[in-house]
Amino acid sequence: MNHSLGMAIETLVAILLMLTIVYCVMLNKRLTRLKADEHSLKAVIGELITATEIAERAIGGLKLAVRDVNENLGSQLAAATQMSDQLYKQLGEADNVVRRLSKIAIAARPVTNPETVATPTAKPSSAKAVAAAAEAFSERRRSNGLAA
Repeated sequence: MNHSLGMAIETLVAILLMLTIVYCVMLNKRLTRLKADEHSLKAVIGELITATEIAERAIGGLKLAVRDVNENLGSQLAAATQMSDQLYKQLGEADNVVRRLSKIAIAARPVTNPETVATPTAKPSSAKAVAAAAEAFSERRRSNGLAA
């Protein structure tokens, strides 16, 4: 009996060793796949880091561009506002000039008397024209150091 019990134990140990070897082979295959996945994961992480660095540089460039655009736009806006104010003043002066010219033109029109209605080529009253011109020129005022 001793001999058959020893043989059964030896067989059981041999079977367990075979199972252990099979399990070790399966574990080795899994570890090999895991290492391959680790290498591909490292490659993906490297690409992700590179893409992140490129994106950070692009964002930095965009920030600089936005800052430059804001500075340029601000200065251009200030210049446009100044020019708009200047044009507004010049339009006011032009209005004054037109008003004076219209007074001169009205004064220079021929006077139509009831007796001279039939003749449209009546001569203007030179005294009235001179008075209107003098009045229009007396309204001149200086703007920006120049006569308007």
